[in-house]
Amino acid sequence: MPEVQKIKLVLEDGTVFEGKSFGYHKSVAGEVVFNTAMTGYPESLTDPSYEGQILVSTYPLIGNYGVPKNDTENGIPKFHESDRIHISGLVISDYSFEYSHWNAENSLREWLIQNKVPGIFGIDTRALTMILREKGSMLGKIEVEGEEIDFVDPNKENLVAKVSVKEKKVYGNGKHKVVLVDTGAKNNILRCLLKRDTTVIRVPWDYDFTQEDYDGIMLSNGPGDPQMCEVTIKHIQKAIEIGKPIFGICLGNQLLGIASGASTYKLKYGHRAHNHPVIKVGTDTCYITSQNHGFAIDNDTLSDEWEPLFVNINDKTNEGIKHKTKPFFSTQFHPEASSGPTDTEFLFDELIKNIEASK
Repeated sequence: MPEVQKIKLVLEDGTVFEGKSFGYHKSVAGEVVFNTAMTGYPESLTDPSYEGQILVSTYPLIGNYGVPKNDTENGIPKFHESDRIHISGLVISDYSFEYSHWNAENSLREWLIQNKVPGIFGIDTRALTMILREKGSMLGKIEVEGEEIDFVDPNKENLVAKVSVKEKKVYGNGKHKVVLVDTGAKNNILRCLLKRDTTVIRVPWDYDFTQEDYDGIMLSNGPGDPQMCEVTIKHIQKAIEIGKPIFGICLGNQLLGIASGASTYKLKYGHRAHNHPVIKVGTDTCYITSQNHGFAIDNDTLSDEWEPLFVNINDKTNEGIKHKTKPFFSTQFHPEASSGPTDTEFLFDELIKNIEASK
């Protein structure tokens, strides 16, 4: 093991965790959140929904399978969810300096250093997670010796504007034209659409996509407070009036809810894992889902034309909505998964069915 430097994690309540540095050695600040997934750190680190956050992995050993190659397919990275790391810092219990995987290109440590993202290991992540569960997600900072910084609340920024594409891009040449409203879209949303005979028109968060020639709309995931996306919400309201099929994921679920007249609120510590059970309303069908969000729709504020589609079995929070008569629906969880599970990918087929029925 190479020689490592001391580094610490400081929470806004004054709690300090001493650890060792294994990434880029610098101080950073952000919102500290935890993820209980056992695998998938390359996908999580490149998920734009983590913009501005210091990610705590509760799984005890991280780094043992390295980081995949940065190959591209259909104009997007093949094994990553975006073109860069979005977390501000990574906090883990134990780092594996040795890695082995058929698709590994380099180590997690090398990857963090290349992207100038700090990593800290040797932390009791169980104790840290208990604090976050009890008190809720809180501000924190990773500090190196001699480089003290202030706390920063990323939710006060328009994080969506930071992670969205800057100009329109077109992918594929399928028969169904789908507008992907990029508020921080994961690449696997694109992959799932492209393999269903679509032409995907990816547009910035503030782009008036209602002027496009399209068959359906995909509202993507993304970071931060949905109330920051006022322009996007206005465009969604226009799209609702037009009436063509709409499918929203994660932040897209919240934006569709707000556009329909509902309100959202911040969860105590959010949902970030691969194993959240949700039940489809009106059925006994349960799905295991991948999730990454800190805000949710208030079911009690849905108008008479809308109803909950899925509910989280653990805490009864909203996991999706649908219009009672029109082809609009959304999920708070990630049916595109990456890195799993894929139990609900069939919902992309539901979008295509709605498009075909609307033509």
